[in-house]
Amino acid sequence: MEKIFLKRAFQVVIIALISSSIGFLMMHLLPGDMAMRIAAGRYGPDGITAEIAQSVRDELGLNRPLYEQYFLSIYNFLKLDLGYSLVSGESVDKELKIQLGYSLLLTLSTFIVSLIIAVPLGIYTATTKNRFVNIIVMYVSIIIKAIPPFVLGLLLILVFSIWFNILPPAGFDSWKNFILPSLTLALGLAAVSNRLINDSMKDVQNSSYFKYGRYKGLSKSTTIKRHGIKNALIPLLSFLALQSVYLIEGVVVVETIFAFPGIGHALVHAIVARDIPMIQGTVLIMGLLFVLINLLVDILSYILDPRLKEKNYAK
Repeated sequence: MEKIFLKRAFQVVIIALISSSIGFLMMHLLPGDMAMRIAAGRYGPDGITAEIAQSVRDELGLNRPLYEQYFLSIYNFLKLDLGYSLVSGESVDKELKIQLGYSLLLTLSTFIVSLIIAVPLGIYTATTKNRFVNIIVMYVSIIIKAIPPFVLGLLLILVFSIWFNILPPAGFDSWKNFILPSLTLALGLAAVSNRLINDSMKDVQNSSYFKYGRYKGLSKSTTIKRHGIKNALIPLLSFLALQSVYLIEGVVVVETIFAFPGIGHALVHAIVARDIPMIQGTVLIMGLLFVLINLLVDILSYILDPRLKEKNYAK
């Protein structure tokens, strides 16, 4: 278990350095005057002049050589000093703490909803002999997976907010605002997860330990509960770790569509305003989320699969 933590801690440092460097360089490579963009974010597009832009340039040291700005940025980053937003003037730490809470809740609810949909559906289609249901589920899964998250989000808004008027389309006033963003992300995740569980469950049913359970006289449902679900979930966990990239990418798109006050929404605003400290802070948090999800999956795999413990003991 210690090796898992050390491996993930090393990944955190590497991801933080790479993401911070890429974020810094991308913002400086974009066309246009950075000082003008930051001034527009502070004072509004109608309130900027050449003198105001020059004062912003002097204040933030944008006249310095690029390599000086870069090394200063990395130095502050390594000290975990994320600085202050160039637009609002607020501490980046303070702003991220508020936004991160919303994004974590959205990510958690997405995982839970996707598992609630995918696990029963995958097990049912693997254990039932109804070919028609299998084909319907497979085609629906393919169609949902083929739809980009922003299109799926707009379709859900159209159905639940405009046609039936039962859920809010955007913002954050109550728990109801979690439903559509979570469903948008969870449907895409569950569309693949249920097929994976289906295949995994079929493999489990053909395994010798599953057949032995049936020979002992256990009913099919009891054998599935005791030997099927646990073994079928192991490949799903590895898949969910890989899909964390989709989830983090989807959070940016979905939070923007639903005006959800998380770090994805904040990242888009920071990119438009060229707010480099906010960009570096949000990218760092997203990298940490990726590593934390993978760490959680590693721990669950370690608990579910005794072969991993045996490998560690053998070493």
